[in-house]
Amino acid sequence: MYQTDPPRPASEVLPTMYDLPSEDPEESGVPDEFHSFQPQLLRETCCPQGYSTDEIFIGTDINLFYDVRHSLWQKRPDWFLVLGVARAQQQREIRLSYVVWQEGVTPFLVIELLSPGTEAEDLGQTLREIHQPPTKWQVYEQILRIPYYAVFDRYQNQLRVFQLVATRYQEKELSDQRFWFEEIGLGLGVWQGAYQATEGLWLRWYDATKRWLPYPNERAEQERQRAERLATRLRELGVDPDQI
Repeated sequence: MYQTDPPRPASEVLPTMYDLPSEDPEESGVPDEFHSFQPQLLRETCCPQGYSTDEIFIGTDINLFYDVRHSLWQKRPDWFLVLGVARAQQQREIRLSYVVWQEGVTPFLVIELLSPGTEAEDLGQTLREIHQPPTKWQVYEQILRIPYYAVFDRYQNQLRVFQLVATRYQEKELSDQRFWFEEIGLGLGVWQGAYQATEGLWLRWYDATKRWLPYPNERAEQERQRAERLATRLRELGVDPDQI
């Protein structure tokens, strides 16, 4: 490929998500059921204020390509949120990966779910070898400059949140295992409860009143209970709800 004058933008000359691999069989950290359930709960309860569902993208265990100089280098976050990008409207538009130079928008938040095989990498405790790609921490902090980075250790039941301040991540002090993101009007915290019929501690979003945001099954159950209360009240007033 020869250089043009003026140079063409990266989005025109570098590989797109259709050209790049969407799987890396050698990547450490084999997904388990938790790595399936937890991102789903985060997705189902995430509704950033000021953004419609058509203006956000949530990535779950897909490749994130980040370097225009090394177009095959990628990381694979467990969960990440991008604001202000178009959501796929047709099945053929569904993203195979997230290519930063193609999209033009970097993630607002990345969440990694710690496991024994990936803990050192996720917490920035591994060193980059010469001529090797940067670590996840370096990519999120120094290359993409992602505003927020969170890690959840389900073995220790600990949530840690880091905010980019100037050029480095600074860990935030959490209150009751919760952190409020003022920019999107949402909070992220550790919730004790049953999800997918599995009791435990889960990451979940909450609103300004500190109420956990419901996922679809909960919303359906809330609507059912509300309808039952209304029907009971109508019967007390002598009205048959089935005739309304």
